[in-house]
Amino acid sequence: QVQLVESGGGLVQAGGSLRLSCAASVRTSGIYILGWFRQAPGKERDVVAASSWSGGSTYYADSVKGRFTISRDNAKNTMYLRMNSLKPEDTAVYYCAAGWPVQLSTWSDPTYWGQGTQVTVSS
Repeated sequence: QVQLVESGGGLVQAGGSLRLSCAASVRTSGIYILGWFRQAPGKERDVVAASSWSGGSTYYADSVKGRFTISRDNAKNTMYLRMNSLKPEDTAVYYCAAGWPVQLSTWSDPTYWGQGTQVTVSS
């Protein structure tokens, strides 16, 4: 089992930056893919950024390429999403996620979810 807890969301003006954190408690062994999803009101939940377990492969949605960066600190069991040059359309609830390995660009149904953290970008 994996428990994920997000933090770092908040209100920021367009052009600003935020770093989301995801603390993981791993109770079962295994190899996972890791990443972040987001869901805006009335819209579908979509993958924003994802990484293979080794970190050798990453995926970013076209809308965030060049602005968002996924990373992790294994010593702290924490994953991060650095968000730069934020835009109003980035406003959403962001979820940390982990799941069994699949092609990163097609990832849609993670096995484990965090509770979500709200990111609001004002114009």
